[in-house]
Amino acid sequence: MPDKKKIAAIITEYWPRSHADVMVTKFLKGFPTDEGLKEPRVEIASMYVDHFPENDISRKLAAEHNVPIYPTIVKALTLGGDELAVDGVLLVAEHGDYALNEKEQQLFPRKYFMEQICGVMATSKKAVPLFNDKHLSYNWLDITWMYDRANALNAPFMAGSSVPLCWRKPWLEHERECPIEEALAIGYHGLDVYGFHTVEVLQCMVERRTGGETGVAAVTCLEGDDVWRAAKDGRWSYELAQAACDCIENKPEGRMEDRCENPAIFLIEYRDGFKGVILMLDGYVKDWAYAARVDTKIQATEFYLQEHGGGDGAYSHFSYLSLNVEEMFLTGVPSYPVERTVLTSGVLEAALTSRYNGHTRLETPWLDVNYQSYDTIPWRPSGTHPSGACLDPWPPV
Repeated sequence: MPDKKKIAAIITEYWPRSHADVMVTKFLKGFPTDEGLKEPRVEIASMYVDHFPENDISRKLAAEHNVPIYPTIVKALTLGGDELAVDGVLLVAEHGDYALNEKEQQLFPRKYFMEQICGVMATSKKAVPLFNDKHLSYNWLDITWMYDRANALNAPFMAGSSVPLCWRKPWLEHERECPIEEALAIGYHGLDVYGFHTVEVLQCMVERRTGGETGVAAVTCLEGDDVWRAAKDGRWSYELAQAACDCIENKPEGRMEDRCENPAIFLIEYRDGFKGVILMLDGYVKDWAYAARVDTKIQATEFYLQEHGGGDGAYSHFSYLSLNVEEMFLTGVPSYPVERTVLTSGVLEAALTSRYNGHTRLETPWLDVNYQSYDTIPWRPSGTHPSGACLDPWPPV
């Protein structure tokens, strides 16, 4: 049997249920799926961990699996030597003691980490696949630098969140070239940390509209009573929002406007004239949902996540994300276009800038991101809820 490909895990913090735990631990122990526990086909060969809080589990897991933790990113990628010695990089920089800027964006060091990673690739004259968890960065210059740098090195590049790869109830996947007329995604929690997930819910669906993706012309963020006034003014469809909310299994009784004290909305104007909406209903729901008008009919679904599976929670939607990342490590082919994450990262930054500027409309000529959606994705659930090994106690024994 050939040796498994070696992967470096570059991490900010690693504690129970952190993004490092729900991703990297699966690469160590296996991926729970509806069809069973999938054994890793690659191996974590090294780690770099930026912070070690009191509840750190990286050192314990690294010792159990004979994975060295190196003091620098460079050494993690070179396995202590002088040249790149791994076959892929898993960058998980989602948690840690990092400051907030004036727009309330947390300043995760994703671009700095990627500078180190790409520097090793460049000096070694060798590029390997790279995955970046969640959005690329908090500002457009860094976002585009990361994208351009990977392209210049010919490094296969994926990024994004687990939400587009979770269960859907009922199952809904637009065909490519679908005549979507308008669309809306429901989300909750903080505008930076969970606003990104919600933009990804919208984008993974609307990128399949007629003509494919052409980019975004303007973004407006509104909050509070201005959200409901905008609906009355016809700037977004309450009917679509209600259809999306009706799909949510754990939705409380009552009207959204009565149960959500401080709603927020991103009004997204695409360059081809299409209009998308992000409606954040923190306090009313704790789930994601989507609705679209297609040929005058409304289609809607809940994006169903496994918050608390068997035992301590398998969070198996991260299994499907991780299996697609593993597929790229093995084949060198991204499972879906990274341009989606470039655009969603830019839309989120634009929305938070609109909010900071007094909820004004922000024209975004720089968001001229063009791409076509995927044909198929190698790994994704087929049901409406987690089943099989997803429900077994975690971590597996």
